[in-house]
Amino acid sequence: MIAFLLGAVIVSAAVFAFLNGFRDASAAVALSVRTRALTANVAVLLAALFNCLGALASVALTTIFADKLFIVPNGKDGLILLLAALISASLWGIYLWWRGFPSSSTHALISSLVGASLGSAVIGHRPLDGLTVTMWSLVVLPLLISPLMAFVLGFAAVYPTSWAARNMAPNRVNRRARQLQSVAGAAVAFGHGLQDGQRTTAVVLFALVAAGSIGAGELPMWVPIFTAVLLALGTLFGGWRISYTLGHRLVRVDPMRGSVAQMLSAGLLFIGAMVLHMPLSTTHAVTAAIAGAGANQRFAATNGRVLIHIARAWIATPVVCLALGAVFFLALSPLA
Repeated sequence: MIAFLLGAVIVSAAVFAFLNGFRDASAAVALSVRTRALTANVAVLLAALFNCLGALASVALTTIFADKLFIVPNGKDGLILLLAALISASLWGIYLWWRGFPSSSTHALISSLVGASLGSAVIGHRPLDGLTVTMWSLVVLPLLISPLMAFVLGFAAVYPTSWAARNMAPNRVNRRARQLQSVAGAAVAFGHGLQDGQRTTAVVLFALVAAGSIGAGELPMWVPIFTAVLLALGTLFGGWRISYTLGHRLVRVDPMRGSVAQMLSAGLLFIGAMVLHMPLSTTHAVTAAIAGAGANQRFAATNGRVLIHIARAWIATPVVCLALGAVFFLALSPLA
């Protein structure tokens, strides 16, 4: 049964990583395609490559992220907990993709893990230590801080950029901004891999330790490669539903504001991963930065109704995934 559960967790982790790349590809390609900086095929290939590279580079950060989570128990209970969380996060991600709403895969996964832990407590197991700290530090605070910061900085960054381009012809500004967006799209994809690559790698490592396949602190090299390849494959099959929401329904921006939003988002992802060691959501950073840059225009460009729907989805993610994690753990608990 241990081998069966371990295999199920690894397959579920593969599905989660693929869906992560599939859904979050929009963050890197939506604006570049919308402003015609890149063709759709080139944008997706570029995003897949740098997503893969970012995931491989995230190996050095995986231990830091794992240490911020609670300790997963060994044996069947730990494997069932991970399996329930992965199924819950994946199903919620598929639902929001179908609705065309961008959301955080990281927050879905962590909330599902906490929910599964609470489900284990319902059947009489001792609650895992650190649930409240995990939820506050890895979900609630980033959810409150990163979108607001990205929106404000995106709005403010338009001023110095516009001032620097004040004496340039509009067609020249647009051409240079499109060139910058090629770099910015790659930077966002790398930042996404850097941030989200840690999550799947950490979950697979937890599963291997729980199954007794490796010792604590060991890192088989196939694990980050496994994560990187699946993120890249998901990106190649990219979710255009969410790209359409970000590039057309949410806001319509010119190439200059698009490049500002993408470069700012990439910077926040790099700082969050390498300096603050905080799991910032690529979706939150990019969406809020786009909305902020789009709001700083002379004409109304941001669709407030769509923005409200997206914000509701962000708030619903931890609540729904907590419940799903608990339900799936209880449903799978007879396997223990």
